[in-house]
Amino acid sequence: MLLEIKNLKTHYRIEKGTVKAVDGVSFSINEDEVFGLAGESGCGKSTLIRTIMRLIPASARVTADTFSFQGRDLLSLSDKDYREKILWKEISMVPQSAMASLNPVHRVGDQIVEAIVTHTKMSRREAEDRSINLFEVVGLQAGLTRSYPHEFSGGMRQRAMIAMALALDPSLIIMDEPTTGLDVLVQERILRKLAEIRQQAKKKKAILLITHDISVIAEMSDRIGIMYAGRLMESASAKDVFNEPFHPYTLGLKNAFPSIKVLDQELISIPGSPPNLIDDIPGCVFSPRCPFAIPECDAGRPEYKEVKPRHFAACIRTDHVEEFRKRAGDKETWISSRSKA
Repeated sequence: MLLEIKNLKTHYRIEKGTVKAVDGVSFSINEDEVFGLAGESGCGKSTLIRTIMRLIPASARVTADTFSFQGRDLLSLSDKDYREKILWKEISMVPQSAMASLNPVHRVGDQIVEAIVTHTKMSRREAEDRSINLFEVVGLQAGLTRSYPHEFSGGMRQRAMIAMALALDPSLIIMDEPTTGLDVLVQERILRKLAEIRQQAKKKKAILLITHDISVIAEMSDRIGIMYAGRLMESASAKDVFNEPFHPYTLGLKNAFPSIKVLDQELISIPGSPPNLIDDIPGCVFSPRCPFAIPECDAGRPEYKEVKPRHFAACIRTDHVEEFRKRAGDKETWISSRSKA
């Protein structure tokens, strides 16, 4: 096990109260595994990765029963130790906006060299050779290391950020919406290149893939977690999440995603909006929008339990899943957000 997280909470204190951006999330990532985390905007995905990368503001409070990387407790590490022992060397990140992450007044290659020289004892010449090699790995010509960010297309900038993330050969790469804003052909090339890099790497590499794009999750991930309102609703192998979902929210997401096998399929949206994360929600956070909710759903927080081997779901009604799967494809089921099951 590479990364292990149990009951992680990241709460922000503001004037109106406490925002529970991440509220009791538990999952793990193994070596050489891609774990995809999907969910609509505002569900807590970005806060989760900022917590792992220590990019959250001082107003945030982070607690966890377990928060470890390669057996080391991340919560007990000082910021200095984290920067020197973990950041870049063991955990790196490809941010959502490559253009905003690259310094516009410095050559792209120099920015990679700077990261290498700062975190290793490598000479500048060796770091320059390493940056050229990294560009070739991600499918960019060596001469482009002398170019500035504005001279790159969106896909090229994204590849450059992947090269930077690979600079110190980390064990875990966190990718935040790596294909956002790119056309489908460029997306496909980047995803294919990532798969090639992982296959050819001498050291096992795991990826935490954050996105709201279900197609990217389906293509890349070994296991998938479905997040909603700061909590993890379900996690399982990619095959199980798509073929045998247990949580009503996962069923709702499937309805909103077009299938290439059913050309005349009508997409069904989930009615309503996510809850205010400042509010205290004693029960299931999806209950107000769930067509299968019953009064007991509001009585207490559902246990995040194993419903089959390595398949977890936070729902008290998993015994009725066969009925839910049959009814979830009917638009009438979702018209009323609190219809009776």
